[in-house]
Amino acid sequence: MKTKLLKIKELPIILILIVISIIISVANPAFMTLENFLDILKSNLVLAIMSMGMLMVMLTGGIDVSVSSVITAVAVITGYSLMHWSSNLLFTILVAVLSGTVMGLFNGLLIAKLKIPPIVATLGTMSVILGLVLYITNGTWMTGIPEKFIDFGRKKLITFPTGDGKALGIPIQFLFLLVAVLATWFILRKTVIGRGIYAIGGNRDSAERMGFKPDRIIIFVYAFEGFLIGLAAVAHTSIMRQVDPNAFLGFEMQVIAAVVLGGASVLGGYGSILGTLIGVSLFCVINNGLILMHIPTFWQKIVVGLIIIGSISIDMTQKKRTERNKTRVDVE
Repeated sequence: MKTKLLKIKELPIILILIVISIIISVANPAFMTLENFLDILKSNLVLAIMSMGMLMVMLTGGIDVSVSSVITAVAVITGYSLMHWSSNLLFTILVAVLSGTVMGLFNGLLIAKLKIPPIVATLGTMSVILGLVLYITNGTWMTGIPEKFIDFGRKKLITFPTGDGKALGIPIQFLFLLVAVLATWFILRKTVIGRGIYAIGGNRDSAERMGFKPDRIIIFVYAFEGFLIGLAAVAHTSIMRQVDPNAFLGFEMQVIAAVVLGGASVLGGYGSILGTLIGVSLFCVINNGLILMHIPTFWQKIVVGLIIIGSISIDMTQKKRTERNKTRVDVE
């Protein structure tokens, strides 16, 4: 049993999460309450859903900085659909996931077919999409979401009664995260595409020799990420009950930081769903701790930057060490 525990790749991140949680709870006992945990869950569902898509992208060795603009655009389309087309939940989800998939597909085509580096392609689409959204909405909030959809957003999957008569519960939007996790797990573990995703991130040339089609897989990965962003947009709109075109400015850095914090390599080929979920949890706990300890929120941005710099530094160091060892073996 002890040996099996030590073999868990995510064990170091889990231990860090436990230690930080203990430190925060000592500083502020309010951290270790059911109400706080449920608040953390509800306020970070969107981050967790989008992290599944970013994990897939990073496994191929890519990156997507347009996710904040894409979810903003999909949220605006979702809000417009609810107010002018139909308040039917299934129709709303369909509109959102189709919109997100199309935008993700566009990114994938730019990267796979035109051979534009992922960072450049998604930086360009981020600017274009955000500019269009701000032009169309004039930067103003969209209100007037139908009551039927708002009622859906208030529902709980499981309710926990409290002594003061207030009912706490797991939000209905948790279902969207469940779908995202299960879909990502199925693709990575049960399909040829999943094996191809890891292979491309490890070594693209070797993946091609093994019979994988890198371009097709990359297009699929970005389209799938867009699909998950569509789910995240519906979850966000149902929680907030309005659409703010400026709500996700800079959010892409949080998504990337959460994924790399979970152990995913920025160079591709390495990462797991469990690690990403733990990374999201650790990121959220740190942010929540900063708030509970009344530490200025600008420290959140500093933490995000340090996480990304640290992760890239570790990846590059490991890559150089591997190349050095390989060279030594070849010489011998």
